[in-house]
This record gives sequence, C-alpha cells and structure tokens, in this order.
Amino acid sequence: MKKILITGASGGIGSSIADKFLKNNSQMILTSSSDNSLSKLKEKYGNNHHYYILDFNKPDENNINLKKISEEHKDLNVIVNNAGITDDSLLLRMKTDQWNKVIQANLSSNFLIIKALLPNMIKNRYGNIIGISSVVATSGNPGQSNYVAAKSGMIGFYKSVALEVASRNVNVNIVSPGFIISPMTDKLNDKQKNIILEKIPMKRFGQTNEIADLVYFLSSEASRYITGQNIHINGGMLMV
Repeated sequence: MKKILITGASGGIGSSIADKFLKNNSQMILTSSSDNSLSKLKEKYGNNHHYYILDFNKPDENNINLKKISEEHKDLNVIVNNAGITDDSLLLRMKTDQWNKVIQANLSSNFLIIKALLPNMIKNRYGNIIGISSVVATSGNPGQSNYVAAKSGMIGFYKSVALEVASRNVNVNIVSPGFIISPMTDKLNDKQKNIILEKIPMKRFGQTNEIADLVYFLSSEASRYITGQNIHINGGMLMV
C-alpha cells in the first residue's frame, strides 16, 4: 500500500490527485493552510487518513508539523507538492511582500517539505517525489513574475535533488500543467477562453483527472526509470 503526502489537497488538482490515490487503496496524508479546508478534507475522506496544517507563512508552526509528519509516518513513500498561491501584479507595481509570499508558498515550501521528509525515504531506499509546476514556468507570463520565478525555480531544484538521491532509489520529477478546468478558468469570459483555446492545438482545456493520472503513473513501478524530468501536460500549447 502506498502512503502519500499531498499538499494543497483541497484545490481542484489536489482533490483529483487525492481521489485517484484513494481509488487505488493508498493511505493519504493531506495538508492545507487553513483549519476550515482541513475540516472539509476530513469530512470528505474520513478517519482512515491523516491531516495536518501546513502554512508556509507561519514557519514556527510549520516546522513543528513537518517534524510530526516525519516522526509519525516513517513509511511515507510518495510526496506530491501541489500547494500554491498567486498574487499577481506587473513587476513595477509588485510589492516586496507579494514577491516574498509567493516565493515562500510556491518554492521554499518544496525545500522545507523535502528536507524534512527525504531522510526517511533514503533510509527506506525507496520513494517518489513529484512537484506540480506550470507551463508558465517555461513560457513566462506577464503579471506573474513572482509565480513564474517560483515555478521555474522548482524545476531546477527538483533536478538537483534528483541527481542527489537517484542512487538511493528515490525518483524526483515535475509535472507542468497547462490550462486546466478550474475555478480560475471558470472566471474567464467566452472571449478570453477563445483566445487561450486558439493557442492550444487540441482546442480544449485539460481536466484535473488527467493531471492526477500522470502523477499516479510517476508514483508507480511503471515509472522507476524516470527521474529528473519536467513533464508537460498542456494539449500541445507548449512543446519543448
């Protein structure tokens, strides 16, 4: 049985990833940054799983909870770092706090989680670490320099970690979704949607379950020879 940590499990992609692993009889450790979201996760998934608050803008509380997860789940074998936030602004208008908050939640969180939980994987000589980045990490996106910096930083970070732990049978990969049906795309009007769809050869937005399927594959024995990769899933919008 897999034991998997999923951050940002209450979001659209995070929820689909949790549902996929649940269907495959995994035991889940789910995290959220708010008590309200965590309560909803408990209601949805029940008492056979584990729940923790991780708020990367509260470092002291965070360190305590990461230590708890490390000590209480030494058999953890999959980490999915999916949590992320946006706080958009053109660079010349962006406040330092906007920059720091997004970098902390989207990039530094990966460092802190992996540093805390990797030792158990190395000791067990088995693990899969999967980070959720974004198509904009490679393409750039105006008004999102903080988000893009964090998501592209993830790619370099994960490749470096992959090199460090490959000989210990720990695989480390990135998934970079394009435009996926979510509350964000729901807010777009028809004109905005059509402009985006013109850039996607498949002429549709992705589904959250398609991201979940790829994440599950990267956690499985079928992908044991894949590490250090950034796998794009965007309907052909960006081919690199």
